[in-house]
Amino acid sequence: MNCRVGKGAHLQFIKTTQSTVKGTWSLFSTLSVLVLVVIVSGEARAQSSSLFGNPARRRPLKLASHSWIYQAPSEPEPIKVNDILTIIVDEKSQVISEGEIDRKKKATFEAILKDWVLLKNWTMYPDPQSAGDPKISGQWDNKMKSEANLETRDAMKFRIACRVVDIRPNGNLVIEGRRTIRNNYEIWEQSITGVIRPGDVMPNNTVLSENIAEMRVYKREAGHVRDGYRRGWLLKWLDEYQPF
Repeated sequence: MNCRVGKGAHLQFIKTTQSTVKGTWSLFSTLSVLVLVVIVSGEARAQSSSLFGNPARRRPLKLASHSWIYQAPSEPEPIKVNDILTIIVDEKSQVISEGEIDRKKKATFEAILKDWVLLKNWTMYPDPQSAGDPKISGQWDNKMKSEANLETRDAMKFRIACRVVDIRPNGNLVIEGRRTIRNNYEIWEQSITGVIRPGDVMPNNTVLSENIAEMRVYKREAGHVRDGYRRGWLLKWLDEYQPF
């Protein structure tokens, strides 16, 4: 009795397993066909349009709607009077000038005094000169040739904190900053003024000097180092008037 029940259960298990395998295989075949259809249709669509669909029907592509890790940046705080901004001064200039002069000038002058007269009894009479008419002649020859070459390079780079002193009706900011550093007898003075646009202020409250309108930069040095290379009054006078 037990052997018959075990054999029947075994046969039932085999039939159940076969039906399960057939169902699984049928499901796998169906999924394979669907995947193949999707791949073929995707390749066909990619050949004729964008991967994001028809541009005329899709939504505008924005990072906020297509990225999972996008975070909207925080809105900058409005800049008010007396706020502090850092100005990055980085100015460079280079001047190359060449000049050449080659000038020649030649002049000849000749004058003869003729028709001399003699005044006698309020009457003028011809009075030819026995030694001939006096003559004056001269010649002037002037030549000048000069060559000049000038090449200068200047650079100024520093950072300075400025204060917003005014806000104009159009929103532009008027800034002003001064700084003085003294080390024993060495003194460095720096100042800057100008007008900037609020949009030129970077997130870290810095502004590049190239974006400043009406910029005025003042830099002065005093002390032993400055005395070592500054010009004296005589050299200044010679450079100004060039007597030689």
